[in-house]
Amino acid sequence: MSTRAGFVALIGEPNAGKSTLLNAMVGAKLAPVTHKVQTTRARLRAVAVADATQIVFVDTPGLFAPRRALDRAMVTAAWGGAADADIVVLLIEAQRGLTDGVRRILDALGARAGAAPVLLAINKIDRVKRPALLGLAADANAAFDFAATFMISAQTGAGVADLKAWLAGHLPAGPWLYPEDQLADLPLRMLAAEITREKLMLRLHQELPYQLTVEGESWEDRADGAAVIRQIVYVARDGHKGIVLGKAGGTIKAVRQAAQADIAAMLDRPVHLFVQVKVRPGWAEEAERLREIGLDPGERHDGAPDL
Repeated sequence: MSTRAGFVALIGEPNAGKSTLLNAMVGAKLAPVTHKVQTTRARLRAVAVADATQIVFVDTPGLFAPRRALDRAMVTAAWGGAADADIVVLLIEAQRGLTDGVRRILDALGARAGAAPVLLAINKIDRVKRPALLGLAADANAAFDFAATFMISAQTGAGVADLKAWLAGHLPAGPWLYPEDQLADLPLRMLAAEITREKLMLRLHQELPYQLTVEGESWEDRADGAAVIRQIVYVARDGHKGIVLGKAGGTIKAVRQAAQADIAAMLDRPVHLFVQVKVRPGWAEEAERLREIGLDPGERHDGAPDL
């Protein structure tokens, strides 16, 4: 059987369900998922296999109007993922429909000469009645020439297998791009830090989750098979540190325990996780901090619009 392989970029507005879809396609928890927007910050490449095809999914940050250096780097990473892909999948949240943000994304996609084909995936279909879904699909296809349209629920799995099969059949023929047992291209240290950030986003409220970042400080593989991981949570203000720590350290303890359990499950071995919280004003404008979370502050892609 001849093999196929290629890159599929998942793009859309924040909270459209890109990371949930990626995890469903791969069959493993690789990308952080929360109910909050802008959960994904860096490009994550995750590898799925469908028969003789290796599909390399590129989970990108949500496309939105950037303000800080962090925001600009995230949006650039998203458009970079689309520019490098063999196929682009645009996710639209069913109940939100064709928002102004989605229309701006469609305009930007339409301006790309000779670009990769774009699929439409209308996500969270379990929350909208069928007539509304059909109307949304018709309106979207009138606004853009999609190669195909799929109605899915990344959360329940509805329609996901059909979308995966279409992608597997339309990627270019060629050898696989990654080893058969590799699931992602991010270092384990970074994946572990993203798990801890996910737990913080789930635990904290309002704007604070967007004012912090998590970095891996050290990683030690012990002779007994356990991993000893030390991480730092950077916050922007002194007042934020107390919120992250919680009363008598209760919040950060709960976050550490939840993250430790998920990291151990990902590694399939014991993990001892230690987490510190430090104040670092202006971290979201620091090139070094952005590189630590997998973003390139100097990266630029021609044709990436200001949303």
